[in-house]
Amino acid sequence: MAEGLLQYKCPCCGGAIEFDPSLQKVKCPYCDTEFDFNTLKQYDESLSKVKPEDMKWQKEAGSEWTEDEASGMRVYVCKSCGGSIVADQNTAATTCPYCGNPLVMMGNLGGDLKPDYIIPFRFDKEAAKKQYREFLSTKRLLPSVFKDENHIDEIKGVYVPFWLFDTDVDAQFRFKGEKVSVRQDNQFEYRDHSYYNVSRAGDLKFSHVPVDGSKQMDDALMQSIEPFDFSKAVPFQTAYLAGFMADRYDVSKEDSIDAANKRIKESTRQAFMETVSGYSSAVPISESIQLKNGKSNYALYPVWLLNTTWNGQRYTFAMNGETGKFVGNLPVDEKAYKKLWWKVFLIASVAAYAASWLIYLL
Repeated sequence: MAEGLLQYKCPCCGGAIEFDPSLQKVKCPYCDTEFDFNTLKQYDESLSKVKPEDMKWQKEAGSEWTEDEASGMRVYVCKSCGGSIVADQNTAATTCPYCGNPLVMMGNLGGDLKPDYIIPFRFDKEAAKKQYREFLSTKRLLPSVFKDENHIDEIKGVYVPFWLFDTDVDAQFRFKGEKVSVRQDNQFEYRDHSYYNVSRAGDLKFSHVPVDGSKQMDDALMQSIEPFDFSKAVPFQTAYLAGFMADRYDVSKEDSIDAANKRIKESTRQAFMETVSGYSSAVPISESIQLKNGKSNYALYPVWLLNTTWNGQRYTFAMNGETGKFVGNLPVDEKAYKKLWWKVFLIASVAAYAASWLIYLL
């Protein structure tokens, strides 16, 4: 669009609208929708309020380790997968919670940031094993021999690094709402379509939006065991790490901002979409999501990692160490899956056949 030239878009179909002298209204040549000038003025005013995004996160997350704290901790590195784990100086030779290979001591915590907060473990190792067994018992398509033949290779309590983001959001949305009414006579059925320009605007506040700061942790796995209850978080102390390990962050706060912004904007869209009701359908047309007053923190969240092996394949599970939520991928019994698929197919076929006969008889 040329500089200085304002082109109006039809809120119904998105086409360019034009002034029709015969109607003394603005009309869309594509869908024939007409607009009076008051409606167009309100539309113009809403467009003028849209501002470019200029978000700067204010607080640098994390702090410096004291000399005493750093001297009491050690960093272990896995030569196989590259995972980097923090543990106390009393930790003996251990294994990587991600791939099971031995960890090699690397050094101290020089240059790393100390977390602002930590959520201590509320579930112990035995509770994690119990949750694992209950998790298996609910899976209908799991091979029956898996429960007997798989064995737990390793179970580790790991504090996973998370960057936490707080922000305020100013948002404006426009939707194309459609209402469909049906009427009929002795010969035909008629469908009347009415279109509406639906506007929404408001403010939201987001607190402690988490972004996993470890490359070794599968992001989908970590999001699956959310949420963590931040009200259970306490100021970080190294004593909470005793008997556990902590994953060393290798994704910086700066590299996590895009993921945080994406989660915040998706949640904002969903929240505003839920306010649009009473229409047969509603389609987003335009949006303005402005983030401001951004702050960030660095925290450690508790996760139990459990690895099992079956038929030569490794399976990894994770449990939220604060809530007990358990997730993970499992093998599928192909015969049981096909049997279930055919059962559903036959039931659907019988239902469809019965419905067709009912319509015929009526």
